[in-house]
Amino acid sequence: MDANDKIQLFENQQIRTAWDEEKEEWYFSVVDVCGVLTDSADYNTARKYWNKLKQRLNDEGSQLVTNCHQLKMKSPKDGKRYKTDVATTEQLLRIIQSIPSPKAEPFKLWLAEVGRERIEETIDPELIIERALETYLKKGYSREWINQRLQAIQVRKELTDEWQDRGIQKGIEYAILTDEITKAWSGMTTRQYKNLKGLKEENLRDNMSTTEIILNMLAETSTKDISKKEEPNGLSESKKVAKRGGNVANIARKALEAETGESVITSENAATLNSVVTNLIEGAKNDKDE
Repeated sequence: MDANDKIQLFENQQIRTAWDEEKEEWYFSVVDVCGVLTDSADYNTARKYWNKLKQRLNDEGSQLVTNCHQLKMKSPKDGKRYKTDVATTEQLLRIIQSIPSPKAEPFKLWLAEVGRERIEETIDPELIIERALETYLKKGYSREWINQRLQAIQVRKELTDEWQDRGIQKGIEYAILTDEITKAWSGMTTRQYKNLKGLKEENLRDNMSTTEIILNMLAETSTKDISKKEEPNGLSESKKVAKRGGNVANIARKALEAETGESVITSENAATLNSVVTNLIEGAKNDKDE
């Protein structure tokens, strides 16, 4: 767990947070969030509000309070560390749903919209692709990059379908195999790769260059093809296949780097990659205007 001194601002008010690198999860001080959304006069007022809300949630049969963790966070009053109720993003959104406040209303409307979209996507899965395309365009990605990313999503789905057929459990076992593939082709664990790019919970593939995406796709599709051929049984055998699949892309990476004299692996993330695209567009527009 990172030092619990991180501060995030909401409407210029401080919310204490902590980052768990192992779980790749943010934790938020629930009292701070309650204080902001209810316009509490001070910390004690916010704490009393959260205590009443906890009781109400318990009476309703919610497991949310039971599942909330406590972390030692620095007090805004005396700077000392005290155990503080914290919530993950998912837990926090559930808490916000129970707060009758005008400031909480935008979050509730957004949650309702997301819920509607998920129901629509269940009825018509093609909407998922359309919305992904729209989201990436809004974030400033180039169409070339988006095309590669959407193909990568399909390749990933084919791989996870194959893993499911081999008895691999979704979640931690998927993560273990993904780590094996990433290490084999890039020379880094997924976490090390993210650290190189300055990422926390962000999706690594969303922060890859076009070449990185292509090599990652090669690693994953090679893993899938080898797995279909050899039909490994369970996690242990699938790890060996994952290494072999990743090594196919590693060979391609080294060959490309030998030809160009440059590393394929880049520390650039979505922010820097997209700024390049934005600068090119703005430069072209200025040339046209001149």
